[in-house]
Amino acid sequence: MGKTDWKAEAKSLKKELKAAKAAPEPKAKTKAAKPVSPLAPAAFPDLPLVRGASFAAAEAGVKYQNRKDVMLIKLDPGTAMAGTFTRSTTRSACVRDCQQKIALPSKEGAAIIVNSGNSNAFTGKRGEASVKAITEGVAKALGLPAARVFSSSTGVIGEPLPHEKIVAVLPSLVEGLKEDAISMAAQAMMTTDTFPKGAAATIAGEGGDIHIAGIAKGSGMIAPDMATMLVYIFTDAKIPQATLQKLLSRNVDASFNSITVDSDTSTSDTLLLAATGQSEAAEPKGAVLKAFEAALSQVMLDLAHQVIRDGEGATKFVEINVTRAASPGDAAKIAFAIANSPLVKTAIAGQDPNWGRIVAAIGKSGAMADRDRLTIKFGDILVAEKGWRNPKYREEDGAAYMQQPELQISVDIGLGRANRKVWTCDLTNRYIEINADYRS
Repeated sequence: MGKTDWKAEAKSLKKELKAAKAAPEPKAKTKAAKPVSPLAPAAFPDLPLVRGASFAAAEAGVKYQNRKDVMLIKLDPGTAMAGTFTRSTTRSACVRDCQQKIALPSKEGAAIIVNSGNSNAFTGKRGEASVKAITEGVAKALGLPAARVFSSSTGVIGEPLPHEKIVAVLPSLVEGLKEDAISMAAQAMMTTDTFPKGAAATIAGEGGDIHIAGIAKGSGMIAPDMATMLVYIFTDAKIPQATLQKLLSRNVDASFNSITVDSDTSTSDTLLLAATGQSEAAEPKGAVLKAFEAALSQVMLDLAHQVIRDGEGATKFVEINVTRAASPGDAAKIAFAIANSPLVKTAIAGQDPNWGRIVAAIGKSGAMADRDRLTIKFGDILVAEKGWRNPKYREEDGAAYMQQPELQISVDIGLGRANRKVWTCDLTNRYIEINADYRS
């Protein structure tokens, strides 16, 4: 190339550079609206008012912009509090603080404050300072002892919580407290959730009705102890703290500890149950207490099922029903081995009735099992028994069943009397997309 050619080339490049500088900046890409789970309920339920509990939500900008990400709950004097929490050894500063406070006797009111977008977990002394700043701020704003303020945080692990943003919106939260704003509170604590979750029950007490209303957050990192969940349940029943804690503790295994999306347990799992005592009904005892516990158990199970229905990328709601295992421990091992198997879950996502993967999951569980006593069913379809595939089973029947959005896989072990039900969902490409992009 000659000298003249180089000059022409340089002149051309200068023109291109000038044109590029003059061109308008490309518009920033906006994230597409989050698709709602196909298993979601038609709408958020109409929850009854629970006297003595009021709710508010605000935009603090902890992580998310232009959406409510902090919620406050105020509970009247006389409220009894009960709770269960994750047993993770890396649990968050919020969880540790709640565990220290939950059984403290008090006739004072109480408060719960929750933020989304940051879990304040694995943040060392700074995380503890954030909890202190937030709970003391709420205590001052509501005229409560700090020991009666319970906090929860959910979101990214290992990043300092900008607690000053939460403290800054406390005045607007206090001003906005309303008895009928529970749905707003449910929305404010969502992270990868695609819909807010609520459930309720009303029972007849002696002298009046007793109401129960609960909200939950959870979509991924869901496994027992108790899953990546924040759950808050309220009742106007007059129930002492010790009784309330007993009712909660003995119903958590059959609900929140019987679900799994991905076998990962969170650092932040919290379930708080508040009884305001504002119902006109007398303290529930005898048959009324049994009815109350049954209603509470149903609300807990409903919320747990909604978490699975909102499993990250889920398209199938799956019940695993294990019967006649040698022991309760073995029943749980088998049920969760099936529910957590990536091979089983991806087969379900592909609507493939690959029952051999269920056999493999049973075998790896570590529980007692006898090949020749196993029975496997898809719904009412007998797939395998007596150590072999049922001669009458047709693959096309299994494939047709797998197309349904709600499935039941039943396994009879034939060795004992122990049963266990757990609930899970399928594992789809969408789960990978959500978790690959979670921090970006």
